[in-house]
Order: sequence, then structure tokens, then C-alpha cells
Amino acid sequence: MNDELLQIRKKLAKKLKKDRFEHTIGVMYTAASLAMCYGEDVEKALTAGLLHDCAKYCSSEEQIILCQKHGVELTGSELEMPALIHAKLGAYFACHKYKIRDQAILDAIRYHTTGRPEMTMLEKIIYIADYIEPNRKLIPGLQEIRSLVFQDIDQAVYLSARRTVRYLKDGGRAVDPMTVTTCEYYEKQIQRGDKS
Repeated sequence: MNDELLQIRKKLAKKLKKDRFEHTIGVMYTAASLAMCYGEDVEKALTAGLLHDCAKYCSSEEQIILCQKHGVELTGSELEMPALIHAKLGAYFACHKYKIRDQAILDAIRYHTTGRPEMTMLEKIIYIADYIEPNRKLIPGLQEIRSLVFQDIDQAVYLSARRTVRYLKDGGRAVDPMTVTTCEYYEKQIQRGDKS
């Protein structure tokens, strides 16, 4: 890990709650492992993994205010489900507070909660690393996805998106349209046998 990442890690250790910081480190190293597996830039994966939740130290109300202050556009579903906002605000913080200028890293942070159709490999890595990292509470199907992800990342992305949609719907909670679109896109990719 380079000096820049070590400095970011020290800053985040002071800002994030202990369990959030441990999750962040889990995502960072899981992302690095996946990057090695799929031939992605390991340094970019470490950086995006380290910064993916960098806005989580703010409350939902603070996140909304900061987005408004800095011109970060929020959708109606994000305002309805504030737990999603940290991804967009995190991409803004990564750029403006942590001086990350690589758009691929910023996009991986931005889309790590909802995913999106046609994700880059780095985006898929951060999306799925957030879902499977070792500190995650064991939920039904998690072990299957952890095993599968190193053979077929698209299938793992699809299964995690599908389980997220089902979990939210079963709990009577709103589902972000982008998560549904992501699930449908990767389901079609798998049915066609395409690899993106």
C-alpha cells in the first residue's frame, strides 16, 4: 500500500466508527483479492475499497445537506432511502477531500450500493466486495456468492442484486430503481452467456 493510501487510512480510522472502519478494511482487501483474480489494477481496487464508505461518518440528514451544498444531485428514491446517499457523497468526498482524480475509482465508489448496467470490472469488484467482505454478518446465500465470485463475477453480482431486491421487498421496504435495473441487466447477461 502506497503512502497516499496509508494517509487516507489514518484519516478514515479517526472519522469512521470502529465497526465501519473494520468493514472498510475488509472491503479494501477483498477488492484487492478480486482485482488480482480478474486482472484489474490492484491499487485502484484498494483505493476504491478504502474510500467506498468515506461519507458514512455523517448522519443521513447531514449527507443530504452536504449534497445540496455541493451540488450533488439526488434522486427521489435516494431521498426516500437515505442509506443510498453515502455512495454519491462518498465519490464527491473522494475527489474533493482525498484528491482522487481517477474517474474509474470515483465511479466504483458512486455505484457500490445500487450497481448499474454495464459496470466496469472495478465497479463490479467494489459492488461485490462490499457485499461479501469477511466482517459481513452471515446471511442466507452469502457463502454461495463468496465461493462463486472468484469463478464468475457477473453471476455473483446478479445473485447479490437479486437477494437485495428480494430482501427489501420481503421487508416491505422501498427498492431503488437502479438496483432493480442492475439485477435485470445481469440476469439477461447470464441468460445470454455474455460476459461484460
